[in-house]
Amino acid sequence: MDRPSLLRCTLALGGVVLTSAAAGSVNLVMAQSRPPQEVNVYSGRHYNTDKALYAEFTRRTGIKVNLLEGKDDELIQRLRSEGSRSRADLLVLVDAARLYRAQQANLFRPIRSSELNKDVPANLRDPGGRWYALTRRARPVMVNPAQVNAALIRTYNDLSRPELKGKLCLRNRASVYNQSLVADELVRRGARATAQWLRGVVANNGQPFYSSDTTMVRAVGQGQCGVTIANQYYLARLLSGENAADRQIAQKVRVVWPNPTHINITAGGVTRNASNPAAAQRLLEFLASPSSGEGYAAANNEYPLRGWGNNPTLRRFGAFKASQVSMEQLGRRNREAVQLMTQAGWQ
Repeated sequence: MDRPSLLRCTLALGGVVLTSAAAGSVNLVMAQSRPPQEVNVYSGRHYNTDKALYAEFTRRTGIKVNLLEGKDDELIQRLRSEGSRSRADLLVLVDAARLYRAQQANLFRPIRSSELNKDVPANLRDPGGRWYALTRRARPVMVNPAQVNAALIRTYNDLSRPELKGKLCLRNRASVYNQSLVADELVRRGARATAQWLRGVVANNGQPFYSSDTTMVRAVGQGQCGVTIANQYYLARLLSGENAADRQIAQKVRVVWPNPTHINITAGGVTRNASNPAAAQRLLEFLASPSSGEGYAAANNEYPLRGWGNNPTLRRFGAFKASQVSMEQLGRRNREAVQLMTQAGWQ
């Protein structure tokens, strides 16, 4: 996501005082004695509707929610630095690669929950019970029909077709979203086919590599390039935002769903050193439930864990067949994916 580099702390409905400062120096200012029914959340998300859901959880359970928001990698580093002194009970991260990184750093504790196993599909949760998906995000192809014939594209492999030479634009290799997409291809098609595909995709790239999905989608709408790959919520934001120029540009972009479509997630897990793990698990179960999950997904124009939800902008994009590659596999193959991208010249 495109967010400021500073960690942002937000007062989250539970009566905790928060202070803001540069990354690495943000602190929760706690009361002298922590009430037993209180849960601290470190979250890579930053949406007001999330806070409304936390307030509803507090209303139903009496458990206060204290929220610290920041960039995912900074939160992972913070938890690692805090160690056993950490006050975090629940960690919410975006993207399978980051979840796997946090898992490898032993930041989660395994839990058992029949509710989570019922509400979260098996491929969207850690087999060991360390983290569970809360929303789904798709990474479709987006085209400008005035520049590219959408009928040319049925799979991601079609992005390497010679007809698209110079018409493709790509986000840079550092994008964890692209890394996970390549990992998905690796799992489904193997290293040789994926490497060949990457060489063709890079050869078709006609623009300097972008650092943001938003600017890349705008470039497609403006005709600077004809086709790209981007998370669906970036286009949805432009279509539903207050900026009239962006809405006009976004109207020129068409979503094409490859078969299958790469899926990623927002997910959460109870932290290894949680002082209130029971409350953290209750909050995780609440957020993953079908009724609450719909609102959690709507905050960022994401999809709920099952089905398509009621977001009118997303419903305009139509349905898709999701890749069944597990999130655990995406995380495990991330390093290999990055190596192949580097070898192919994906900058």
